[in-house]
Amino acid sequence: MDRSSRPEVRNPVLALPAVARLLTLQPELRLALSDVLRDLYLDAKVRAEKSWTRKKGPLAVYWRAVAVYALHISRAVRPTKAELRSRVVDLKAAA
Repeated sequence: MDRSSRPEVRNPVLALPAVARLLTLQPELRLALSDVLRDLYLDAKVRAEKSWTRKKGPLAVYWRAVAVYALHISRAVRPTKAELRSRVVDLKAAA
């Protein structure tokens, strides 16, 4: 059976009202938030692996869940290149 290609199926956090509110932020702020969440993802992934090797299963599952949510939210709020480009053009026009 094929998996749906709808964005909200691939990234379930897109269906959350809070994410819709985050998408109203300026592209620069969303880019910064996306970068921080990407860092959180990487840190949580390392902690999950460490916990797993130390036989701390429940803690490994916790950190893995943190990593997954951080990555999903990071991808959801990350502005497109077109958004960033149009923002730069708007700022140059205003100057």
